[in-house]
Amino acid sequence: MWKVLCYWIIFRRCKIRDKRSKKGRKELLRVNHQIRVAEIRLSGEDGEQFGVVPIDEARTIAADRGLDLVEVSPNAVPPVVKLIDYGKYKYQQQKKANETKKKQIQVHLKEIQFRPNIEQHDLETKLKRAEKFLMQSDKVKMVMQFRGREMANREIGVAKFNLIIEQVKEFGAIVESAPKQMGNRIITILAPDKLALAKKMAN
Repeated sequence: MWKVLCYWIIFRRCKIRDKRSKKGRKELLRVNHQIRVAEIRLSGEDGEQFGVVPIDEARTIAADRGLDLVEVSPNAVPPVVKLIDYGKYKYQQQKKANETKKKQIQVHLKEIQFRPNIEQHDLETKLKRAEKFLMQSDKVKMVMQFRGREMANREIGVAKFNLIIEQVKEFGAIVESAPKQMGNRIITILAPDKLALAKKMAN
């Protein structure tokens, strides 16, 4: 039984490593003299087709045109290679990746702490902060902190916290994590309601 288990663990580890190495190979393009096959199927930047040619002939064509040979389909028979400016290609790929990254909205978790005896002015300031975070598509972690004698009248703080949550929900939020008691704190997480925020911004 132990032998079978050991073989299974080794097999699983080898499979994981194989997947990782395949992923690495997939992302790595062979260029120019890294391409070590006798024949390739060559195509140009503008779609020009050279057909199947010896690798030495392809290198001569690339040198004459001041371009690079880039293997785009290594598993094809023969491999498909394209004539391109590799430096320009890498720049364009990096530019696309940067643009995609800019378009992605990064959601952060912002924390706001309250006390049961919080004054109205401080409460309004914290509510404005919560609204600002939601408008930025961030989640808000709201914490009601109890200290000393406040623990004896916790129900008052809980009631106040629930009212605060309702006020924040009016800004365009949904309760993602219901209020939970953790020691001397009650914690909840509110996430932006995209539809509600879109309507609010439209008005």
